Parts: sequence; C-alpha cells; structure tokens
Amino acid sequence: MKYYLAIDIGASSGRHIIGWQENGEICTNEVYRFPNGVHEENGHLVWDVDSLFSHVVAGIQKAFTAYPEIESLSIDTWGVDYVLLKGEEEVRPVYAYRDSRTEAVIPQVHEKMSFSQLYRHTGCQFQPFNTVYQLYDEKVNGRLEGVTDFLMIPEYLLWKLSGVKAREYTNATTMGMINAQTGQFDTQVIDALGYPGQLFPKLQQPGTVLGMLRPELAETVGGNCKVVLCATHDTGSAVEGIPMEGNHPYISSGTWSLLGVKTPKPITNEESEKANYSNEGGVGYNRYQKNIMGMWLVNELQRELCPEMSFPEIVKAAEASTCDALVDANAQMFLAPKSMKQAFDSATGGALNTLGDYFRCAYRSLAISYRQAIDELEKNTGKTYEKLYIVGGGAKNGFLNRLTEEATLKQVVALPIEATAMGNLKVQMEV
Repeated sequence: MKYYLAIDIGASSGRHIIGWQENGEICTNEVYRFPNGVHEENGHLVWDVDSLFSHVVAGIQKAFTAYPEIESLSIDTWGVDYVLLKGEEEVRPVYAYRDSRTEAVIPQVHEKMSFSQLYRHTGCQFQPFNTVYQLYDEKVNGRLEGVTDFLMIPEYLLWKLSGVKAREYTNATTMGMINAQTGQFDTQVIDALGYPGQLFPKLQQPGTVLGMLRPELAETVGGNCKVVLCATHDTGSAVEGIPMEGNHPYISSGTWSLLGVKTPKPITNEESEKANYSNEGGVGYNRYQKNIMGMWLVNELQRELCPEMSFPEIVKAAEASTCDALVDANAQMFLAPKSMKQAFDSATGGALNTLGDYFRCAYRSLAISYRQAIDELEKNTGKTYEKLYIVGGGAKNGFLNRLTEEATLKQVVALPIEATAMGNLKVQMEV
C-alpha cells in the first residue's frame, strides 16, 4: 500500500491527511489538526509563519509515526498571500490579505494600469487584497529593496521542507499578475508597476517533484519522502477533488465561497469584467469563478453572539426564525468589521431581533448571492446548468443547501468531503 500526505491549510485551521487508494477509491485518515489565524501587530493583520511551519513539521512527524512509509507530501493553502525573502531570511511581518493596507495604493496602481487593462491581461477579478496591490504597498514602503525571492505561502512552506524555491501555477493565478493566454507572469504588468523582474521566474505545474525533505527535517520527523507541488491554491485542489459527473458549476464553501465552472480557456471579455469573474488555473483547465462571501459571516456572528453554541444549534435557531431581512453579503462592510453584529444591524436598519434572525438573514443572503453569481456565470458562458456541486464546510449545512436550491433552482449536490485534500492527494498519486 502506498501512502501520501496532504497538508491542507485554511485561514482558520490546518489539517494533515493521509491518503491511499483502495478498490479504485481514495481513502483518507486525518492524523493532525491545528489552529490558524491572523493576529494584530502594530495596527496590521499578520500571519505567524513560524507557528505555521512548526505545526506543519509536527503534523508530518505525527504522520510518519502512524505511517512509517510515505511516498510524498504536498501543501495547499489560501491564495494571494506570500513571504518576501532576502536570501534565506524572511522579511517580516508577513501581512495577511484581510489587512487594509492596500486601500491607499489601489488608485496608484490603476494610474499605472487601469483595472480594465489589468483584466484584459490577466482575467483576474478585482479584490482589494490581490497580490498585485499588496506588492505595490511593499514597493512604496521600501520593503522590496534587497528582496531576492517572493514565495506564496504554500511555496514558502514547501521550500522550508525541501530547500527548493518553486512558483506554482494555480496559486500564482490568484495574484492578478499572470497572463491569461500564456499562463506565465505578465511582463507588461510587472514592468508597468515597476516590480523587480527577477522575482517572477517561470511557473511550475502541479505534479512537479521538488525533491526530498531536507536531511535535518527528515531526522526530526522520523522519515523521508518526496515533496511535490499539488494545485497549491486550495480551491484549485478542491475543484480537482470533486467527483463530478459531467461539467457543472461548483461552490467550494469555506470562509469564502468560490463559485465557478471549468472552462477550456479563460474568458476575459467586458461582461466578465463587469461581473467581476476571475480566471484561475486548474489542473489542465481554466476555472472561471467568482470569489464571494462565505461562512465568514456565520463564523463571525457565532464568535461574537454565541461562542458556546454549536452550529447544529445555530441552524435550528435560524430555521425557527421567520425574519425576511436580507443584506448584500458581498458588501465591503462585511469584509473585516470590528463587530459583525453591528454590521448586520447597520445593513438591516435594526430589523434583526433574535439570535435566529441574525443567522437566518446571513444564510438567506448567502443563498441569494449564489443565485446572482450563477445568473452571471450562465450569461457569460452562454450555457445553462442543471446541477450545482457544493463541497467544503458549507456542504454539511442542510439548511443553507435547501435555501440555495430554492434560490438558484438548481439541483444541489452536496458532498461533505475533504475535497481539497482529495485533490491534493490525487495530484500526488498521479506523479
């Protein structure tokens, strides 16, 4: 039996999952789980990459204890965030995408290259936290001076494990700097914004073998294995992990909802730009998708209003509510509010009275946002779809699935599986 290790890290937690094939199916076993999250430092939201890496190593050690022979491992994480390096040293702090530092520089970027121009080049939707804007903040604050390398978070962690600095295609397509036609860094964008060209070498595809674990790490974790590039953007791995019959829209439902469909090539026309649809890399295909609000709304309400309640209890309260208030789930006010409750109060004019009202409003608003995104998707692709596949944490929420089915008039196929880990493992198994 051959065993593989998928390390899947999200914005709030990470997990180490062993996978193997049995009767043509991928079987999995979670061997380690750890918390993750941003913290505030000098008025900015940052990642603790040292803690992140220590958990990565601890989980690998746990995996080798349970499975002494492991063929390979790979890591996927959220997109857009990165670590700057000066040789072997990190440039600190490592900023998190929810930090507001890009607000001041976005107009400056668009003076150099308008968003329409950027979109024609890259097909990447506008998000204030896109890497292309984060890097401009680094530039104007002098943090690019002397930098030798620029690695996305999973690339950084894989370098720490293997000693090899690689740039992987699917995660790179979240930056807003990859040419939609060539699938490589767009030199016109890089030159227009004055970024150091040496930071953007040729991209590598999922399935690339980087090497073995560093010798000192192999000794620490009690074993050695190949280090492989999977689709290192977690949504790229999630879509690859969906056991889909035919080609239908999907939602990878987590902190964010990633809603899209596979297409043979990017769609970068004016309608796609207006609808703010993105084109991101898949394993041999394009993901035409939109990054919209997800369980962040619900998670933040739970943290603030009822941290002692379980989500089944919260869903029960939402189902009991008859409140018909709605909010624009994708409004800027919900991105990183000091108080999610106050944000909902402001958006609804104080129409929410009970705990159930807040959560019913959040779930219904998410379902409506899914419908709007699917309407745009069908219009822009010229196709009508009958099914909607949902994977990730949200797939376990029967109430939200029912609301989504009612709002979209699509057959919802909810797969409460570790789709991201499955896609990560799938790529490794095909190496």
